[in-house]
Amino acid sequence: MDFLKDHSIQNELLLIFFSVLLGLCIGAEREYRNKSAGLRTFILVCFGSCLFTILSIKIGVKDPDRLAANIITGIGFLGAGVIFKGDNKIDGITTATTIWATASIGMALGSGYVYLSLLGTVLILLILSSLTYFQNFIDSNHKIREYKIVVSNKEGLQYCENLFKENNLKFIIIRQQFSSENLVTTWRLTGKNRCHDILIKVMMSDQKINSFAF
Repeated sequence: MDFLKDHSIQNELLLIFFSVLLGLCIGAEREYRNKSAGLRTFILVCFGSCLFTILSIKIGVKDPDRLAANIITGIGFLGAGVIFKGDNKIDGITTATTIWATASIGMALGSGYVYLSLLGTVLILLILSSLTYFQNFIDSNHKIREYKIVVSNKEGLQYCENLFKENNLKFIIIRQQFSSENLVTTWRLTGKNRCHDILIKVMMSDQKINSFAF
């Protein structure tokens, strides 16, 4: 009986060790990309989820899913902490969902599904690394960016529109601000990344554009 108990403890310690290792693999990828949650965060998320799942199975014999279900709630609060609003978009969503997925890896390990957790880790790393190139390809061909452009008068509005058309950029007016001296317009421009680069160079040397920001 003691042998079986020791054997069970050894298996659990091995699962915890694997959870640290898999959390390290995912965390290293996030650390390499300098994200808000890095190496230590993902190791602790995977390890903690694994340990909580083991405890849920051991102490919640009649209702083992009760404790494990609360892991998901806790991870939700943790994920929300890394989401923040950038200048033109919401940042940190990928990191938050990676934390959520890493918790599932730890839970799978804690339940004894080693191969499932290994497969999950490989898929997470593939999604984070390989699909980045596909995302960059889409972004380079369909870049959406907001510009705040200041011109001297209302006629400058038509001038800006012609400028966008010449550089193959689709445009929408987001907001405008009038004053006695200037017209400040926020534009949402859509087009290829190189078209945006050309537009920036043109506006930098254009006398009719008082100032711009993006």
